[in-house]
Amino acid sequence: MEPLQKLLDNLRAILGKLRDGESSENNNFNPQSFWETLEQAFKATSQEATKISLAYSQPPLPSAEDCQKLSDGLLHAILATATLYYSLRKEQGTTLRKTVREAVADVIEGTMQLLEVILSSRIQSLSQAQLVSTGSVWEACDQFAHIPKDNHAAVMLIISGYLGVVKDALEEMEQAVSGGEDPFSDILEDDDDDEIGARGNQDTYWSEADHRLIAPCLGLMKASKACLKKVLGTMKAHGKVETAEQVAQLDDLADITQEVSPRLQSYPLC
Repeated sequence: MEPLQKLLDNLRAILGKLRDGESSENNNFNPQSFWETLEQAFKATSQEATKISLAYSQPPLPSAEDCQKLSDGLLHAILATATLYYSLRKEQGTTLRKTVREAVADVIEGTMQLLEVILSSRIQSLSQAQLVSTGSVWEACDQFAHIPKDNHAAVMLIISGYLGVVKDALEEMEQAVSGGEDPFSDILEDDDDDEIGARGNQDTYWSEADHRLIAPCLGLMKASKACLKKVLGTMKAHGKVETAEQVAQLDDLADITQEVSPRLQSYPLC
């Protein structure tokens, strides 16, 4: 089992470096080749993780030599995946790089979880935890199909997510106001006297001051929703990634619209 522990340690190191890794100087970057090779790397990782899971699903355990081979195969597949991420240059878009980085990180984290389950169990039969962990690796690897393949698609995906947050927040607020709900109903009470006391001094109705504040809050939410929808429509019709300037402009849009979601959470009563 020692090779598996070393593999787990190596994956922790790879994941740590991935967060701060810079792109390599690749002047001959070929998008088509990059995506095709990355797809194969994801598939290889899924296959190698499956081999290890099956090998440790029932007795007898693999020999030390076989364990080393299995560990090396999975490590090489993940190293190939991480190396490919580093080859994705910043000129392709920082939003796209973040999206790919998170996809690679999800694969590594899923694999680490699988190894931890195997190392912590005494193999008698395939456990539910091992089945779930193996499935998580498969799911993370299968997400390759949903990774945006250029910065335009990546920024569209990000902004669509922000728009979803705004829509949900607006819907919740409108329902709470129209239904006259307790504005603090999401504050849970339990049997602890201190916790009950923390809720005890809160009003359970909308005060006049609340209503005066709700209108501008709703107005800001609706304006945010309309603005994000307009940005998405304009990007869909006119967004391009043909030049470095166009790619950078898309990244700027992603950064600006990112501020909308956290600000919604900071609105009073929201």
